[in-house]
Amino acid sequence: MQVLLFLSVLLAAASAQSSYFSFSPAVGSGVGTSYSITGMGRITAVRTWENYNSIIRGIQLRYGFEWSPVAGVTGGTTNEIELLDDEFIVQISGKFSHWIHSLMIVTNRGRSLNAGQPFGHSFNMYASHPMAELRFLSGRQHGYISSIASHWAVLSTPTNGTAD
Repeated sequence: MQVLLFLSVLLAAASAQSSYFSFSPAVGSGVGTSYSITGMGRITAVRTWENYNSIIRGIQLRYGFEWSPVAGVTGGTTNEIELLDDEFIVQISGKFSHWIHSLMIVTNRGRSLNAGQPFGHSFNMYASHPMAELRFLSGRQHGYISSIASHWAVLSTPTNGTAD
C-alpha cells in the first residue's frame, strides 16, 4: 500500500512540472502549402512584409547571422526588429480571418514588432514554460500567409555563456 502511495505521489509530482517544450496551434484558414521556419541557435531578428492597410504577405526569421527562407512572399511594407543580446521572443499575437491580417511579436524586454492591420479574430500565442522562447514557426501559405503556429522551448546555453 505504501508503494502505491509513493508511486502516485511521484507520478503527480512529475506531471506537475512544466514542460520545456510547447506548441501554439495554428490560426488562419490553413489553405495552400506548408512552411516551417527553423534554424540553429537563438532567433536574432524578425522581418515581415505586409500589404498597406491589409494582410501579412511574408515572414522571415534570422538565426545568428543567417536569414531563413521567406514564408509567403516579399513586397509591400517591410517591418523588422533586431533582437538585443539575451533578448528573445515570448509572445506572438494578432488578428486573422482567411489570411493572417496582423502580427505583434513581443520580446522578454518588452519590445515589439507590429505589422499588418487589426481585422478579424484575435489570437495570442506564448510558451507554457516561463523561461521558454520562440524556436520556430510553421503554418501554411497560399501566396500570402494563410496560417501560423508557434513552437516554444527553453534554449540551453553552454557553460561558456554562448547560445547553441
